[in-house]
Amino acid sequence: MEITRRDKLFPFVLPACIVAADQLTKAWVVATIPQGTVHASFLSDFLWICHVRNSAIGFSIGAGLPDMVKRILFIVFPLILMVLLVIYLVRSNELTLFQRWMLAGIVGGGLGNIVDRMFRPEWVVDFISVKVYGFLGFERWPTFNVADASIVVTGILLMLSILFFDSKRGKAVTDGVEEVPHE
Repeated sequence: MEITRRDKLFPFVLPACIVAADQLTKAWVVATIPQGTVHASFLSDFLWICHVRNSAIGFSIGAGLPDMVKRILFIVFPLILMVLLVIYLVRSNELTLFQRWMLAGIVGGGLGNIVDRMFRPEWVVDFISVKVYGFLGFERWPTFNVADASIVVTGILLMLSILFFDSKRGKAVTDGVEEVPHE
């Protein structure tokens, strides 16, 4: 399948939408929900909309680092990675259209969190809390936001597409699987 200029550029609509949704929801949370409180609970206790400020990254990794190290690790390195992903998206002819959209979703989530860290240097706003019933020792999963969800969901879908889809042939990977003739 021929990759057109439109195929390469149109997925960049997704990062713009993700950054907008991420920043609008974070602004709403800051304006309406007192920090450290649960605003709403859905499906009994399964899903909370709350206001948490995270000075680190997922699972509070890096919370005790000096501010300058945090800026480098949480802003500079991710920004360099986002630039490299954008260059790869534009230049690569090996990606399927689906993989392009998934990489664009990762870029959108990354940029959403970078924007948050640039304008709120001490912390990012997290507000989605999900009960996981003791999974991996957690009663609730670490609170997250739209950008985080975008990175995780599109990252998982990208990995699955790489594992199970051959971009060169445009079909599912079936190496090592013999076809059984139908009788």
